[in-house]
Amino acid sequence: MASVNYYTPEGLQKLKDELQDLKIRGRAKAAEDLREARDKGDLSENAEYDAAKEAQGLLELKISKLEEIVGNARVIDDTNMDVTKVLILSKVKLKNLKNNMVLDYVLVAEEEANLAAGKISVKSPIGKGLLGKSAGDTAEITVPAGKLQFQILEVSR
Repeated sequence: MASVNYYTPEGLQKLKDELQDLKIRGRAKAAEDLREARDKGDLSENAEYDAAKEAQGLLELKISKLEEIVGNARVIDDTNMDVTKVLILSKVKLKNLKNNMVLDYVLVAEEEANLAAGKISVKSPIGKGLLGKSAGDTAEITVPAGKLQFQILEVSR
């Protein structure tokens, strides 16, 4: 049984667009690749045909996985969410207590995460460590490089 994941309207639309693209263009390309490989002769010794069949199988697996994700997705209604605590879609201003560096992040669903854009997953170590905290709290978070301490300076939507 798949778990429910929460998305922004834009994030969910991006997943739906990707799914639609894979179903239309991805399947058409896979079918074309198979047709070209089949035209090259004996299928029992045709490595190109085997590769095309494998690529088609991987495409169908990706489509199936995306269908499951989209089917279990929910759009977040942040109108009733507590704005004083760090939750999904919270904008958080943090201060790294080790080097005094100030960071700004938005907590998003795993598929929407993009560190370059300042979006981190609620399932990441930092995201998990910040959930439920309020401005002024200190969060000690274990990451692969060790333990980090952050002071939460500001929480907003």
